[in-house]
Amino acid sequence: MKNVVERRSPSVRVVALGGGTGLSTVLRGLKEHIAERGKRRLKRPIADLTAVVTVTDDGGSSGRLRREYRVLPPGDIRNCLAALSRDELLLGQLFQYRFPAGRGLAGHSFGNLFLTALTNVTGDFPRAVQLSAQVLAIRGRIFPSTAQNVTLQAELEGGRVVAGETNISRSRKRIARLQLVPRRVRPLPEVLAAIREADLILIGPGSLYTSILPNLLVEEVVEVIANCSATRVYIANVMTQPGETQRYSVADHVRAIYAHTRRKIFDFVVINRTPVSPRLLRRYAAQGAEPVDPSLGELARMNLKYVTGDVLQQEGVVRHDQSRLASLLLENFVKHKGVR
Repeated sequence: MKNVVERRSPSVRVVALGGGTGLSTVLRGLKEHIAERGKRRLKRPIADLTAVVTVTDDGGSSGRLRREYRVLPPGDIRNCLAALSRDELLLGQLFQYRFPAGRGLAGHSFGNLFLTALTNVTGDFPRAVQLSAQVLAIRGRIFPSTAQNVTLQAELEGGRVVAGETNISRSRKRIARLQLVPRRVRPLPEVLAAIREADLILIGPGSLYTSILPNLLVEEVVEVIANCSATRVYIANVMTQPGETQRYSVADHVRAIYAHTRRKIFDFVVINRTPVSPRLLRRYAAQGAEPVDPSLGELARMNLKYVTGDVLQQEGVVRHDQSRLASLLLENFVKHKGVR
């Protein structure tokens, strides 16, 4: 199946939405392709890279800081800061350093504490994120999807309502409906501006109900994505998640997103085609997870174009390979190439 994505400009503006390790993987792969100011000889295809990060985490270090200091959860933001850091070997590692012991310190990462302290100093979490970005000299920009303190709430099959991202992730029943509390949430103006100006919008990979959908439950964010001129790409997960997406195909993931956003917001889907090794299949099966069925026929019936590629990394865990994923995205959606 051939389709062509055309871009007139040699460099593009990219917005990536998500959370967890999935968004960090995408950012880490793309940052090496960002054009740097003052280095005209280095022709790189990305003019600007913006990350829009979910802020519903309530577990671990982020949850403790959220409850004790009434700040937005810093964990996913911290991961993105480290991923885009120019000096990931030193400052990036410092931000990711997790204290192994100490009363009150054990389990906290330095970056989470830094963001919390800076929020208290400035009185503004988004401002603290931007100042942290300057300290790390990141390539790109990072914004929380909203500056409001929001809670994730899910209605499970059978009618039970579960509040909080951690409780939702632990549930083993299918999720019928997801919403933010409060429901009317204001996005950051910078987020809307970045989406309007984008040439390419990337959503995923990541936990469907706890990393992807929280950003898309912000109504104005979805409205701008639906009406923008950018190419909109969903990067499908490689494995299902017990409870959240057990037995979900790629098409099921897309249908769940469309059901919650009430809009068809994707132009393309990116799907891994590398088989998972038998050893890792057995390990994941013991946890109730399996490879996500690509469901190419269903996608075609949904009039959704797709790109398949060998983007799998299998080193103890199954995840996207950041370099190969970045190359696939650039080749198909940036560099005037045909899409197969």
